[in-house]
Amino acid sequence: MADVVYIDQEDGKKRVMNNAKLYAKLLGKFCNETKIEPIFTAIEAGNYEEAQELAHTIKGISANLSIKDFNEKIVDLEVRIKAKSVEPQVIEAVKASFAATLPAVEKVIAENA
Repeated sequence: MADVVYIDQEDGKKRVMNNAKLYAKLLGKFCNETKIEPIFTAIEAGNYEEAQELAHTIKGISANLSIKDFNEKIVDLEVRIKAKSVEPQVIEAVKASFAATLPAVEKVIAENA
C-alpha cells in the first residue's frame, strides 16, 4: 500500500471493517459529491448558519474517511465561521487543500477498487 500524504488509509479502512472496496466506494462518493463552493457562497452572503452547516457536514465526511489534511482545514474553517471571522487566507487554504486532496483520493480509489 502506497503512503498517501493526505489520507490515512489504514484508519479509514478500519472505520469500514477493513473493507477496501467499500472504502474506495465511499471515497468515490466524496470526490463526486463533495462541493465546497456553497460554503463560500453562504459566507459571502453573510449566511453563517448555512455555511456552518455545510462545513460541519463536510468535516464529518472527511473525518470518517480519514482525509487528514483537508479535515484539519475544514475544522479550522468551521470554527472561524462560528466566530463569524473568516479571513481570505483561510478560504484559500481550504480550497488549496481540497484541490490537492482530490488526486490523492483518486489514487487511493485506484489502489483499493
